Amino acid sequence: MNKVRTTIDVRYQETDQMGVVYHANYLVWFEIGRTKYIEFLGFNYADMEKNNIVSPVTNAEISFKKPIRYGEKVTIETWLEKYDGIRTVYAYHILNTDDEIAVSGQTQHVIVRKDNFRPLSLRKAFPDWHKAYLNQYKGE
Repeated sequence: MNKVRTTIDVRYQETDQMGVVYHANYLVWFEIGRTKYIEFLGFNYADMEKNNIVSPVTNAEISFKKPIRYGEKVTIETWLEKYDGIRTVYAYHILNTDDEIAVSGQTQHVIVRKDNFRPLSLRKAFPDWHKAYLNQYKGE
């Protein structure tokens, strides 16, 4: 299983009055990691959207372990946790400057037609993505 690591600087506007990253920003960071993971596989969402198809989040889980503060550099570690041809689950670790897991989480996605939100099979709609995801899920 490949894990893609993306480093970002924590910006001031991402923090709250306690001086730590506001919890909702981790979902944005998950998206950054997910986008980089997809690019690592040779794909991008823009190509999917050209076909009037989008990939909404259907479930999100976040577990907070250690605070992240303004001025730190963090690493988003992203990998494919589950894939069945319809649903894709990405997993994430947000690592602090000491390479410790500060936040972990998962997001589940499906692909749908943009005009009616009808679910589609990734296997049928994008066979190249399907093959790459199967290879990742099987650890190849």
